[in-house]
Amino acid sequence: MTHILAIDQGTTSTRAILFDGDMRITASAQEEFEQHFPSSGWVEHEADDLWETTAATCRAAIEKAGIEPGKIQGIGITNQRETVVVWEKSTGRPIHRAIVWQDRRTSEICQELRAKGYEDQVIEKTGLLLDPYFSGTKLKWILDNVDGARDRARKGELLFGTVDTWLIWHLTGGKSHVTDATNACRTLLYDIYKGRWSTTIAKMLDIPMEMLPEIRDTADDFGVTRGDLFGAEIPILGVAGDQQAATIGQACFKPGMLKSTYGTGCFALLNTGDTPVKSSHRLLTTVAYRFDGKPTYALEGSIFIAGAVVQWLRDGLGIIDKASATQDLAEKADDGQDLVLVPAFTGLGAPYWNADCRGAVFGLTRSSGPAEFSKAALQSVGFQTRDLLEAMQADWESGEEPETLRVDGGMSASNWAMQFLSDIIGAKVDRPKILETTAVGAAWLAGMRAGFYPDQEGFAQRWEIDRSFDPAMDDAERQTKYERWKRAVQATMDV
Repeated sequence: MTHILAIDQGTTSTRAILFDGDMRITASAQEEFEQHFPSSGWVEHEADDLWETTAATCRAAIEKAGIEPGKIQGIGITNQRETVVVWEKSTGRPIHRAIVWQDRRTSEICQELRAKGYEDQVIEKTGLLLDPYFSGTKLKWILDNVDGARDRARKGELLFGTVDTWLIWHLTGGKSHVTDATNACRTLLYDIYKGRWSTTIAKMLDIPMEMLPEIRDTADDFGVTRGDLFGAEIPILGVAGDQQAATIGQACFKPGMLKSTYGTGCFALLNTGDTPVKSSHRLLTTVAYRFDGKPTYALEGSIFIAGAVVQWLRDGLGIIDKASATQDLAEKADDGQDLVLVPAFTGLGAPYWNADCRGAVFGLTRSSGPAEFSKAALQSVGFQTRDLLEAMQADWESGEEPETLRVDGGMSASNWAMQFLSDIIGAKVDRPKILETTAVGAAWLAGMRAGFYPDQEGFAQRWEIDRSFDPAMDDAERQTKYERWKRAVQATMDV
């Protein structure tokens, strides 16, 4: 028994990665799949694409590694969160395309529930806000809009799941209808204090309890794969939503440890231990992981636009040819110019949660060009991260400021961006050797459950740093720049 197979099912592609006993990558495979945009603000996947690319990439990775499937100790799954699938229990056929976490079609449902005074109850039980981001209102929409769906669900004919549940159901040949606590806590249906589905919230959304999966620990027995899929029956032993998997992959196991993942958007999680911290700054209270029935909680803040602002420079404005060019351009920018770019292309996330405002640039001059825009784009990610960290610190009244921010994701490869991040937050920034920490987290969960990988302490000792960034900006300059950013955000929201 020599390997662990990690499935990393994302928003635009699916990857399968085989890790050896030292948690080194032996082989991997990746496949992209189509996104569907049937209406403004709507985002969908063909649910079968998620499953088929998962099966195909797992087979490809096993073949590349040249190992016998029977030597795989277990499977760990990490997945895009909040995306919703509803399917027939008897056939496995989806009754509607998967509605993706980015989808905004349920804005009116959220507004109606808010107008009825339900948001405080939702926050009190789930730690989440009434927002289309989360799964519950998406599930309600499907039941409201697919003929006969709610009646069929009440009869036990339909099943609901986030992507992890959908994949496990297929991997096990329909024998396991399960999820883990980190995915359950993002549905708007999970009581994070009682550790179970909330009948109150389900009734509010008119969702039949019969269609909800069983909730298990993050490292647990989720079933065994069909023998004909990969040539052997392989146990599924670990499951975590992508941001929680990244938190685990960064070995953020102690209260006060903090990680931030920079992909299309940015997601920062602060481990708060066994205490669920209620936010006064519109951050999310969530489950970081759950072992042996005991949850560890986190505060989470979400930035909608991080790496996407660089994509906008490339694809929207056409002022760069490749994302990596922003670093060289930022280094050449005129220090006498101080552009501030507020990338509210789809509104602002935490701690503002303003869906209506749109992006703006302040401080333009006749000589502002690609270098200055590149610098402002990278700085915008640092500024938004500081917004999150200040809100977290205000909520978490521990009296201790996090000394280090652990970073991962594609944008964390930019030395310039990470140095500015360290400068503007006034704290050390550590970048690990492996930036794709979601897959590492999923692999460790399965390997730890199998007894193949070390426990939390042993895994944390294995965490390796690639580079540290220490703040080099003086306090006065740091505060001047941040105050200018805050004025720019306020002006953007006031338009």
